[in-house]
Amino acid sequence: MPYMPEPTAELSREEVDQMSGLVLLEFGATWCPHCQGAQPALKAELSNRPGVKHLKIEDGRGRPLGRSYRVKLWPNLVFLRDGQVLTQLARPSEAELREAFKQFDAE
Repeated sequence: MPYMPEPTAELSREEVDQMSGLVLLEFGATWCPHCQGAQPALKAELSNRPGVKHLKIEDGRGRPLGRSYRVKLWPNLVFLRDGQVLTQLARPSEAELREAFKQFDAE
């Protein structure tokens, strides 16, 4: 079974905007094959960055946090620094994922 962190309780956009440090929001669903397929690359990148807070958000119709980030495809990754979006990726390739994580390292 691929690495799948437990979904986080529903957060409000205000709570996320007030988070400090490096945060990765991962929007998706446990049954989504694209989300499952992304887990090995995500786990590898996160294992090198213990300071990144990884929040897995169960997404779907009527979920306000996902809608506030205009999530349409899963997995959808939102890279934040002190509540500000650095980049957002939908169904990223491993190369796109590596590049996005480099933004976390740039400080």
